[in-house]
This record gives sequence, structure tokens and C-alpha cells, in this order.
Amino acid sequence: MSPFTTTPYWRLSGFYFFYFASLGVFVPYWGLYLQWHGFLAQEIGELTAIFLGTRIIAPNIWGWIADHHGQRMKIVRSASIIGTVFFSAILLNNSYLWIAVVMLLFSIFWNATLPQFEANTLQHLGEQTHHYSKIRLWGSIGFIIAVSILGVLFETISIEAMPIALIITMTGIFLVSITVPESAARHLSLDHQPLKKLLKQPRVLAFFAICFLTLLSHGPYYTFYTIYLEQHGYSKTLIGQLWALGVIAEIVIFLLMHRWLPKYGIRFVLIISLILSTCRWLLIGFFPQNLSLLLFAQLLHAASFGSFHAAAIAWVHQHFTGRNQARGQALYSSIGFGAGGVLGSLLSGYFWLSPGPTMTFFFAAMATLLATLIALRWLKITP
Repeated sequence: MSPFTTTPYWRLSGFYFFYFASLGVFVPYWGLYLQWHGFLAQEIGELTAIFLGTRIIAPNIWGWIADHHGQRMKIVRSASIIGTVFFSAILLNNSYLWIAVVMLLFSIFWNATLPQFEANTLQHLGEQTHHYSKIRLWGSIGFIIAVSILGVLFETISIEAMPIALIITMTGIFLVSITVPESAARHLSLDHQPLKKLLKQPRVLAFFAICFLTLLSHGPYYTFYTIYLEQHGYSKTLIGQLWALGVIAEIVIFLLMHRWLPKYGIRFVLIISLILSTCRWLLIGFFPQNLSLLLFAQLLHAASFGSFHAAAIAWVHQHFTGRNQARGQALYSSIGFGAGGVLGSLLSGYFWLSPGPTMTFFFAAMATLLATLIALRWLKITP
């Protein structure tokens, strides 16, 4: 029987579609929007870090609430609409302090949604979690559509329209979330270790160190890649297409991961992803004027994010069971996308002018190389 026979496949997929369409608006064009308003590289890094910084704390607070009181989808719905309202305030003022406050309030609620929805999706799937990527790929499709359309659109109209586009996609998140049911309680295992004991295990510490370093390495890419390519003469349309190419490669990987994870194992997939990530950052950093190598580097997004994320989600689901499930997803989000993302954005902002973009991407490659060594030495799937 198909795992989607009793799973609300299209409703779950619809949420991912609009959530990552929102990221398709924000990630490639946020830095460009801030630059258009006259902010410096350091300020762009700081404002991006605020958005990522709340992931250090917010997902864990929401995860604790969800694990103790349930009703994950109620949290998702409330947080998505409140976050949209807060972000809309960015239209009122474009000063540094105002944008910083708006991003702080908005991201506290924005960062509540995805970890809770991930846990809800995995519980719907039950024992068929390796099929997660078939649902998640619709997020990648949403990202591609958003980034491709806006790349063309911003060639003809001002980048100032970027917040409007984001508000539209965030409204879509809320509307779809209304249709998504809570997961069936029978899918939630009651067997779990105390969280403190689990977090002391070397393989768990190693896993979160790897997540931290991997998302730190994405800092220059998520914060400055669009600006970087524009500085080398690429048009906004082509830049949007390069972003889209990376996510197309990600979709292909998501279509294969339900076969690869059971066949090769989580540890092997993570290690290969990290090795290819190192290659990707070196290519972007040292060969920005070589379009062929940039195209190949974007295909490696399938590894640096696609296969890594799918394997990491599976690893968390395997090790954080029962009432620890939502907190496990929250820790993955807060340590990786939160702490790692914040430091990556800040460092890339501080390093961008000196020692420069090339060395900034080189440092990113060294981060994933270190993560590879940690995985080889300490990451074990079984005790």
C-alpha cells in the first residue's frame, strides 16, 4: 500500500510549496533589497543574522510547548498569520533600527512553523519516513517558481516590491495550514530516552556539530550570492535561473532519497554530501566568472542542501522519539539554521570586503571539510 493512501499528501505538499516559495522570495533577494536601500555589507549581514538568530531559541520554545500540549498545527497556523502581520510593518519604514525590530518580531513566529510542521509530516508518514522527500520536493518546486518569476520581474520593476511578494507567499502558508490536520497519535512512539541523557551521547553531539558547521558554510551563499553574481556582471534573470537550477537539482535528489537512504544509510549520505559541499564552495569562491563551473556548482546544491537535509531529518527522526520528536526537530533547526546560520551570515558580512568574497567562500569550504572529519570519526548510527 502506498504510504500516501492515508496521508494528506497534497495538503502537506501545499504547505511546503508556499513555505519555500517564501524562501524563494527572501533568500535570493533580501540582500539585494537591503543594498538597494543603501545598507553596507556588514549591515546586510547583521540584519540577515537577526532573522536567523531567533532560530537558536524560538524553535525550542515552540517545540517544548508542542511536545507538552500537542496541537502542533494550531501553533503553525497562529505563528504563520502573526508572522505575516509583523513582517508587513516593514512597508512603513526603511531605517536600520526599524527593519531590525521588524525582523526580530517576525522571525520569532516564522521560526515556529517549519520544525512543528516537519514533526507533523513525519508522524503522518509513520514507519514510511523515507518517503518524506516526495512531499518535501514540492517546497523545492515552490522555491523555483518564486525565484524564477521574481528574477525576471525585478529586471523590469524595482526590487522595492520584494516585501509585497513575500507577504503574498506567507499568506499562502497560512491558508494552506488551515487545511492540514493534526497527525494521528498512533504514529507517535512512546519509547524515548530522557532528553538530557540523549544529548550527552557522542554521536548526537557530533551530529549537531556537523549541522552547525554545514549551515555556517551556507552563510556567504544565502547572504551574498545574488550580490556576488551581480558584481561579476550577471543579470537578475540569469541569477534567478542559477538559484532555480540549484533547487531543480535538489528536487531530483528528493525523488531518489527514499531509495538511497535505506540502501546506503544515513551516515554515508551525510559524508558524501559534506565532501561535495566543500567542492561547491571552492568552485563558487575561486571561479565566479566561469559560468560553466558556476552551473556545476549549483548542481551541487543537491548535495550541500538536498541530500544533507533529507538525511539529517531522517537521523533526527530515528534518534529523537516519543515526546522528544518535536524538540529534536527544533534542535536541528536552532543549532544548524539558527546558530550556524547566524554566525555564517555575520562572518560573511565582516569578511566580504576584507579579505574578500573568495576567501569568504574558502572559509565556508573549510567548515564543511571539518564537518566531514567529525562525521568520519564520531558520527555513528548505532551505539
